[in-house]
This record gives sequence, C-alpha cells and structure tokens, in this order.
Amino acid sequence: MTEKTRRTPRQPRSEATVEAILEAAFQLLEQGGVRALTTNHIAERAGVSVGTLYQYFKGKQAILAALAQRQAAAARDRIARIVIDGPRISAVRMIVRTLATAFEGAPATRRALLDAFAGEAGDAAVMRHHRLFFDAIAGKARFDFDMTPEAGFVLTHAVIGLLRAATVE
Repeated sequence: MTEKTRRTPRQPRSEATVEAILEAAFQLLEQGGVRALTTNHIAERAGVSVGTLYQYFKGKQAILAALAQRQAAAARDRIARIVIDGPRISAVRMIVRTLATAFEGAPATRRALLDAFAGEAGDAAVMRHHRLFFDAIAGKARFDFDMTPEAGFVLTHAVIGLLRAATVE
C-alpha cells in the first residue's frame, strides 16, 4: 500500500476489497478519464461504501498512486522473469517492450497514472523504483555483455525516461 494509505489490508477479504477498489478505479479511469473519477463512483463500481473506500485510501490521488505502483510492480515482476528465463540479448528487447506496455490503458490513463506515481510518491520514490528495476535486472542478468552499475543506471533511466516522455507527449 502507499504512504497515503490509511489502513493496510491484512485478511483475504480486506485484500479483495482493496483490489475491487483499484480495479473499479482503473475501469472508471479508462471510461471517463481522471476528471470523471470520483471516490463516490469508485465505491459504487467496487460495490463498497464510500466509508470503506476511505478506510484504505485518503482520496482519489492515493488510489491513482496505488494503481500506478501496482502496475509498476507488475512490470518489474515481468521483467525479472524475462531476465531469468529469457534468451540473452533478446531479453533487452523484451524488457523494453514490457516497459512500453507497463502502464495499461489509453494514453490519458497512462498519463494520469504516471502523474499520480510521480506526484504522490515524489522524485525519491520514482528513483527508488528505478533502482529496484535495475537491481532486478543486474542481480539476475545473463546478457552477452557486461553491464557496470553505472551503465545500468544510464540504461535504466534512459529507457524509462524515454517511455515516460512518449507517454506524456
């Protein structure tokens, strides 16, 4: 959960509630964009009360940030599997493709999620995410070339920066 989360779900039922809230938010974001996204609509779509929604999230921005973090974590997991299981050099291509599709949905949805991730979490959290991404690759990479930490830093930031710029523009 994000730093802006009020309560962390501990039981399967509460985890399912949070998942329903996030899925409802994603669906509504896809349908109507960020301006049409309200906590009342999210709660209604998720089948929970607004009070329940606020038990887990402080508001719409916290929900957007949680969605963005969830998609970033899923991309990181897919990339780690590619690096472990994938053929050497083609893994780089597969990683870039995975990053290019990391934030699902229409361009407006991707932009809203990226803005929420950067805005809610701040630059330090974005840098931490980049570091986790690089560590996932560097710790398991089986490429046909050596990658120093410095080269990995540049590669990671260049690829993610280009993809973010392409999403925003």
